[in-house]
Amino acid sequence: MKVVHLPEDGKNFIPYDIAGKNIDFNDGDLMFNVSKKERDYEVIIDICEDYTGGLVMGADSGDRYVAQVVIPAREYTETEIDNPDYNPDAESGMGGSEKITQREPVPFSMDRCELRLWEMEV
Repeated sequence: MKVVHLPEDGKNFIPYDIAGKNIDFNDGDLMFNVSKKERDYEVIIDICEDYTGGLVMGADSGDRYVAQVVIPAREYTETEIDNPDYNPDAESGMGGSEKITQREPVPFSMDRCELRLWEMEV
């Protein structure tokens, strides 16, 4: 996972740990499986501190940013295969095409994700 510190010369960032597909903030305050958030579009998860000092997902319920997790859109490999429903004897245009495209998702990789850490107030 690529990690970006904002600002680069900051000194106080939230502690985190990455284990496999899981990310853990502040020694168990907030933890989730990043791969379960992957979609066919880019997903940005805001991690904020609320008024009690607890960590929450989403800017609506937080008072200040501490991190963001950026998960790029799911990628696919496409393979052209024979259409099992193809009927060459069907009326023109009704038998479908002889070949179809099969899409298989590329396995999730934390290496494609980015963690943005904001400096926290002391």
